[in-house]
Amino acid sequence: MSPLGPARPAAVSPASPAAAVSPASPARPARSPALLVLEDGYVLRGRAYGATGRTVGEIVFNTGMTGYQETLTDPSYHRQIVVQTAPHIGNTGVNDEDPESGRIWVAGYVVRDPARRASSWRARRELEDELAGAGVVGVCEVDTRALTRHLRERGAMRAGIFSGEALPAGADGADGPSRAAVDICLDAVRREPRMAGQALAAEVTTSEGYVVEPSGDFAGAEPVAVVAAIDLGIKARTPWQLAERGVRVHVLPQSTTLAEVLALHPDGVFFSNGPGDPGTAVSEVELLRGVLDARIPFFGICLGNQLFGRALGYGTYKLDYGHRGVNQPVLDRATGRVEITAHNHGFAVDAPVDEPSLAPYDLGRYGRVEVSHVGLNDGVVEGLRALDLPAFSVQYHPEAAAGPHDGEHLFDRFVRLMRAHRDAGRDGPDDAGRDGAGAAGGTTPQED
Repeated sequence: MSPLGPARPAAVSPASPAAAVSPASPARPARSPALLVLEDGYVLRGRAYGATGRTVGEIVFNTGMTGYQETLTDPSYHRQIVVQTAPHIGNTGVNDEDPESGRIWVAGYVVRDPARRASSWRARRELEDELAGAGVVGVCEVDTRALTRHLRERGAMRAGIFSGEALPAGADGADGPSRAAVDICLDAVRREPRMAGQALAAEVTTSEGYVVEPSGDFAGAEPVAVVAAIDLGIKARTPWQLAERGVRVHVLPQSTTLAEVLALHPDGVFFSNGPGDPGTAVSEVELLRGVLDARIPFFGICLGNQLFGRALGYGTYKLDYGHRGVNQPVLDRATGRVEITAHNHGFAVDAPVDEPSLAPYDLGRYGRVEVSHVGLNDGVVEGLRALDLPAFSVQYHPEAAAGPHDGEHLFDRFVRLMRAHRDAGRDGPDDAGRDGAGAAGGTTPQED
């Protein structure tokens, strides 16, 4: 295949005389040319979408057909250019209820066919206007199917989007971009650090702690449990899920110390999702080991799962292209059930899948561990269960607002674990072990 990917015919823009533009939606100016350049030399020509300029990051694809607003505002996508495999993006617009954080985090955005206008009753603004206002450089009218196939074959890699004044001379020739223009873009892309080795949680964490009080049926009541949640890139729906179950959640910065956690006298500790390489999270792993040593019930999601694995002594590794989407089948080995789950991870835990193993750290200091969940597409570890500690984690996202919601019961499991551990008293490893084995490791068919 030529390094120049196929260019799709220019779509009729809303500004074209041939386009039927709704009176409620003002005509947009004609889209300017844009280039998408991957570090291996693969190039796609398209049109600017959102802001114009230059952006560089790791390019990944998301297979979800819904929930693009959740994707855009997920801090785990920090420094990543996201390709949407769903062909039509923007028809649901942007609302004020679905953001998972206070800003858009993606480094760039790639879509095939942008919606001319939002058509959802919940929409308050147009997606393209939101992207432009946030300074997110995007590209549209590219063959995202071919691009996704390329990434599946070659793996996630660095890429850049170039438009407007950042587009080099010769980039928009009738016969395609010139070699010189491509080389200029390639140089910018290849100077970007790779995702492996990047410590990014400190860049997305809250600047100061805050508290989410019990809500819904539990609003105004004494909390059923208190959780210290370490924000490594937390999504807003996570503390909401716990609050709806009567939990008071202290959301704490990534730099929080063990002493600060213990001062809250929490019934449980939670580690959130987040961006970057788990192998760089030295301080976070040490904090988690302190939590495990204190026998405080623990629950981790995504990056929290990877850090749990590293705290136990297992390694982590980078996936070729990762799991990103809302249609990933995962086997819960405790129940035999297959759950359809939401994913966003480029790294995974390297732990024995076939049978329980002794956690390698410090000659088995944390006892036995088993892989509780497995991804059915490729056998990747999707959950860990400590058999001798009150601790468990999952790689996928049970909090996903856009669905599916098959994993939401994990928050109930965490609440049961905390209450059972509190009721039993923190009398030592033996009691903690029984709690961990009985409550942390997955529900039984009778429980669900």
